[in-house]
Amino acid sequence: MLSRYFTVKQEIGQHEIVIQKSRFISHIKRVETESDAQEFIQICKKKYWDATHNCSAYMIGENDQIQKANDDGEPSGTAGVPILEVLKKKKLKDTVVVITRYFGGIKLGAGGLIRAYGKATSEGLGTAGIVERRLVQVIHVTVDYTWLGKVEKELRDSDYILKEIHYLDIVKLDVYVDEDKVNLFHEWITELTNGQAGIEKGQTAYLEVEL
Repeated sequence: MLSRYFTVKQEIGQHEIVIQKSRFISHIKRVETESDAQEFIQICKKKYWDATHNCSAYMIGENDQIQKANDDGEPSGTAGVPILEVLKKKKLKDTVVVITRYFGGIKLGAGGLIRAYGKATSEGLGTAGIVERRLVQVIHVTVDYTWLGKVEKELRDSDYILKEIHYLDIVKLDVYVDEDKVNLFHEWITELTNGQAGIEKGQTAYLEVEL
């Protein structure tokens, strides 16, 4: 599992721009498999069946091992590839983009098309929203109530993320800690509480941080 990577938000994003009277509508979604990407592309094509083109690209997998681009009738290399290049430049994983074009009567030329599809993709991604997914370990810290004020304050002032506090017979604080910082966190809490804290590992999960 990757320690961190970038992708789009879970919600489907949509954005429209007009260039030389042609409408370019971007549709963006997070996907986990190629079949999910293809299904989304087909949904867009069916919804916008009357469009001049429904061009697409997607990049999937930890190592970006699945990369596809489709010009859908535009001159070769002027639509799908520019879309894919934006995904690469922004280092986005598990993302599919469909750009629907309604031709406005003015030809843009190869260079114009490349710029238009690139711009539609970039602006669409900006509207959809990008997140960083960080692999974190949930650490359960238990302390006596006399330590709560100090530990909570230090946690909130640190780079660690305090998820939740459970007020039981003793206090249990659930903290998100980056996978590569678990040992450092253990040492920090131990020193902070003079060894009075209980420390236990919980589940591993991805934490999403909006950029």
